[in-house]
Amino acid sequence: MGYDQKLIRSSNRVKCRKLHLAFLTTCCCLVSVTLLVGYSVSSTKLSSWLWNHAVPAAAPMAGGRIGSQNLAADKRELKPVCDFADARSVVCELEGDIRIHGNSSSILFASSSPASWQMKPHPRKDDPNALSHVTQISVTSFTADGDAPRCAVSGSTPAIVFSTGGYMGNPFHDFTDVLIPLFITSFQFDGEVRFLVGDIAPWWIQKYEPILTGLSRHDIIDLNRDDVVRCFPHVIVGLRFHKEMSIDPSRTQNGLSMLDFGRFVRRSFALRRESATKLGADRDKKPRLLIIARRATRVLENVDQVARAARGLGFEVVVAEAGRKTNLTAFARLVNSCDGMMGVHGAGLANFVFLPMNTTLIQVVPLGQLDELARVDFGAPAEDMEMKYLQYGISEEESTLIERYPRDHTVFKDPTAITKQGWTARRSVYLLNQNVKIDVVRFRDVLIQALEFLHQE
Repeated sequence: MGYDQKLIRSSNRVKCRKLHLAFLTTCCCLVSVTLLVGYSVSSTKLSSWLWNHAVPAAAPMAGGRIGSQNLAADKRELKPVCDFADARSVVCELEGDIRIHGNSSSILFASSSPASWQMKPHPRKDDPNALSHVTQISVTSFTADGDAPRCAVSGSTPAIVFSTGGYMGNPFHDFTDVLIPLFITSFQFDGEVRFLVGDIAPWWIQKYEPILTGLSRHDIIDLNRDDVVRCFPHVIVGLRFHKEMSIDPSRTQNGLSMLDFGRFVRRSFALRRESATKLGADRDKKPRLLIIARRATRVLENVDQVARAARGLGFEVVVAEAGRKTNLTAFARLVNSCDGMMGVHGAGLANFVFLPMNTTLIQVVPLGQLDELARVDFGAPAEDMEMKYLQYGISEEESTLIERYPRDHTVFKDPTAITKQGWTARRSVYLLNQNVKIDVVRFRDVLIQALEFLHQE
């Protein structure tokens, strides 16, 4: 796939309905007056109210369109539809005459009312560290053709503008912050959409090429380096985020879900297996278990011992780790060949998206009151993909923290006190400086349960 261009079309549209004229006229007037005095919608609370109440997104229509009427028949001016109130992402949808100059990080749209705001199109709006790696976009209206730069490239294809910044390269964040939100936002266009992507790296595009080309038939546009003015009739700025590593079907058109994402991923990487091996009553068949190894933090120090225990129960065991330089297509095929996957809490578990349905994910959770975080990050998403999920919380004896702290230390006796010191302290103690030595006798019941899941009809 060329390292040059892509984007999207969506359909949330805005109109003051005649049946509600009294209420909406007041609201629309409020927006107009506010914009005329040059108000910049960067104040989250007020702008959220203005754009979500005065200029509401219309409800979905039959055929997947979102709008109050057929847009082609509606000659009235369409105002931007923005959602600044979502907890994780800011998304604005523009339609009409939209001009994008990537190199200057500017988007201009035709409007009779002055308006201007800035946004970072990445679904971690309340994470300053992540956003420090995201280029800010300026969105501004223009009232006359002479007030905006001329189009160098134009067409009828819609576009999506987003950033891969943030924690790019971490598989969990690649999926939960970019790829799944991109699937949610772009899937409705069936590939007829362009992606204008900021803060990208060639290796990242190459790594996820099967997913990106599956969502768009057009080359990617490197927004930061694009020095021409591109014009579009329909642009979405930002990506729609639902929840960690998953999709809320009630918030999508046509009930799109993680099952759909799983099928899409398997199709994109040409993965052969849709479902796990059906063992039934046959106890001689050996299901395949993949153990995700970690080499830097939260290392499973006795991985060989765990592998032997699993083999002794009847598993065929594979131990592997996917690094930044790993060929993702080959690794996806390895994952898809397995009937179960296990590993210590961490980004490597995001590879569960390549597993067939009806497989089992086992997550080993270190000390530090991380159980709920672990379930939200990987447990619930795996279940959303119709997988079985088992969570194993380690004991103090299974943590290498006992080699660093006395047993009466706050780290063991009052993890809440560490948590109250903030995420940096919690991460340092429990995520960056803790390895795991599983008690294979204690862990045996988890492996047996995983095996029983695979024998169920």
